[in-house]
Amino acid sequence: MHVSEAAIAYGKQKMTIPEYLEMENAATVKHEYYKGEIFAMSGAKYEHNVVVANMFIALGALLEDKPCQPLGSDGRVHIEKNTLFTYPDISIVCGEPVFLNDDKMNLLNPSVIIEVLSKSTKDYDRGSKFMLYRSIPTLKEYILVEPETPYIEVFCINAMGLWELKEYNAITDTLAIRTIGVKLPLTRIYKGITTVF
Repeated sequence: MHVSEAAIAYGKQKMTIPEYLEMENAATVKHEYYKGEIFAMSGAKYEHNVVVANMFIALGALLEDKPCQPLGSDGRVHIEKNTLFTYPDISIVCGEPVFLNDDKMNLLNPSVIIEVLSKSTKDYDRGSKFMLYRSIPTLKEYILVEPETPYIEVFCINAMGLWELKEYNAITDTLAIRTIGVKLPLTRIYKGITTVF
């Protein structure tokens, strides 16, 4: 799903944010919203789901005594600056969560976002979506995970306020998520993915 794709017509060409939220609250399929257009989100392959589950479970344990909370893909993130509503695979919020209009479906202040890539979305996640995510004032780290091979890209804001990239490409590596002060071995992330071992 890409923001540049044609939106499915849901009775009108463009939707307002209140119209989108009303529709989404009643929907059985998740949709992204961007500048009046909505985009249906497709399901994910086995490897994608395994990697997301491995990371979510591990992060939950690692953050148990920290003031940060991992949220799954049912948690919607909204970026007020560019109108995007989206469902990251994993969001991590530190401190008090802030929501749009006190609606606990629309998180405004994630510190870390993790996307597990798929063939249909990897270009979007690396390009346009990362550009949109950079408008989140609280976002400090953006992590992209290939689900079928040990390859992880971590974009983190450095001391000069610039985004810098660190790559992990060996199963013996340990992913460091600096923003939340945790380390996660790639063997744990890719547990159950037979193609990487």
